[in-house]
Amino acid sequence: MRIAVTGAAGFIGSQLCETLLSAGHEVVGLDSFDDFYAPERKRRNLTAAGHDPRFWLVEGDAADQGPLTAALEGADAVVHLAARAGVRPSFEAPEAYVGANVVATAVLLEQMSAREIPRLIFISSSSVYGEGAESPFREDRDAGVPKSPYAATKVAGEALCRAYSHLIPHIVALRLFSVYGPRQRPDLAIQTFAKCITTGEPIPVLGSTDSFRDYTYVEDIIDGIVASLALDRPWALLNLGSGRPITLEEMITSLERAFGRQAERRVLPAHPGDLFGTWADTGAAEKALGYRPKWSFEQGVEGFARWFTEEELSA
Repeated sequence: MRIAVTGAAGFIGSQLCETLLSAGHEVVGLDSFDDFYAPERKRRNLTAAGHDPRFWLVEGDAADQGPLTAALEGADAVVHLAARAGVRPSFEAPEAYVGANVVATAVLLEQMSAREIPRLIFISSSSVYGEGAESPFREDRDAGVPKSPYAATKVAGEALCRAYSHLIPHIVALRLFSVYGPRQRPDLAIQTFAKCITTGEPIPVLGSTDSFRDYTYVEDIIDGIVASLALDRPWALLNLGSGRPITLEEMITSLERAFGRQAERRVLPAHPGDLFGTWADTGAAEKALGYRPKWSFEQGVEGFARWFTEEELSA
């Protein structure tokens, strides 16, 4: 199968490309290498995939017809990871988030329909669960009111996919919960805290250390995405999480153990776009995909810390 992966150079995208290539697929990666974080970091992410003759890279934006047309040529399936990410930054540039996350998704769906590409995996986010959502979060319950422009764009992306499910035979929307692990984006909490711990700087704690997140190791997420490519339904909406919420205090102490250092905490006000807690009910994904997360949080933090020590501290 030839699979187009948008956002191929990112944290999840680059590791997904490697997994798909190892499974014998041809992969066309599309990435704009924007400056949300260092483009050279993203290019480094593609080193392994770039050595495989079954991998092609197309540079450009997913909303631009030229690069998108090149990436979709001959594709049997698309995994749409390309997006402008981040709850807090979305308040500063909401129009950019609408362009990258809503307009680009609409362009992609129209191109897929016109080219009769039968299968799409749309990568959504746990951020779609907003104020009023009942924990653990389940796909068939009210998701509440989005708390950020980023969350609203992901809600819109899911709605667009649902609207095109009568034109594209198989669409799966996956709500990912707090993904972490090697190659993690530098702005995310676990990597930010790791930098503080290893440099002796205070950790910026936004809000209460009792707040919690459903942290999910990147390998478990990739397993779920790959399994989704074989799901023969016209439409599916599924959570991919660990099913085990971790408090902010637990996360910090796990990092302290992994790096063998104590962290100083600097308590700051909570951000208005952040939920107090996220928690995935993964029962639907288990039933549909056989999805069962293999990594405990403790194992995942150890894996992340090894990568961080080798890649970040030695750089």
